[in-house]
Amino acid sequence: MFGNYFTHGKAAESLAGDRARMVDTQLRSRGIRDERLLAAMAKVPREEFISSEDVADAYGDFPLPIGAGQTISQPYIVAAMVEALEVNPEDRVLEVGTGTGYEAAILAELAADVWTIERHAELVDKAREILQRLGYADVHVLHGDGSLGLGEHAPFNKILVAAAAPRVPETLVSQLADGGRLVVPVGSRSEQQVEVMRKLGDQISITKHDRCRFVPLVGAQGWEL
Repeated sequence: MFGNYFTHGKAAESLAGDRARMVDTQLRSRGIRDERLLAAMAKVPREEFISSEDVADAYGDFPLPIGAGQTISQPYIVAAMVEALEVNPEDRVLEVGTGTGYEAAILAELAADVWTIERHAELVDKAREILQRLGYADVHVLHGDGSLGLGEHAPFNKILVAAAAPRVPETLVSQLADGGRLVVPVGSRSEQQVEVMRKLGDQISITKHDRCRFVPLVGAQGWEL
């Protein structure tokens, strides 16, 4: 069961305190500096996107299972990848790998328009319900192969891939607007490194950031199932 367990009283206050401490001890202290992002992380209730049995660990510095063999990333990795994306208020953003919608909610606090795609139908349904209930009705949640992006809705100013790819998916690069950024974990199934791609005209530049471990990006331009 997901969502809406602690909506009043001491439990809600305790979780709000945990959220504030997470921002200070896991994000600020480790170099996250984007104040808009920190405010979003302090606002979005991570406990609403996980199972009821894991609520006590909602703000722990580790990933948590969300069903379908998938996980919600640890808060620091979410913040680090979103900060690397450099989201502006006017941006159109594509997220690949919705999960239950936590990162999409963070992005919705920062961008003008958020599209997110997930290959597991059960997670699509969960994400839609949670995001709708929390007031993020304008986040567009679609079911499909995220490695192929959403060509019919491109171009996007920013693209974030929340799953590990063996290489940067060329289709996603083609859907990136001029001047845009693509953030994706690239590597083996067991270990990856976050890569940030910048597109300016015909020029592509790539910088490498944190090492990480994500579930694999399964699809036509990702890993085979």
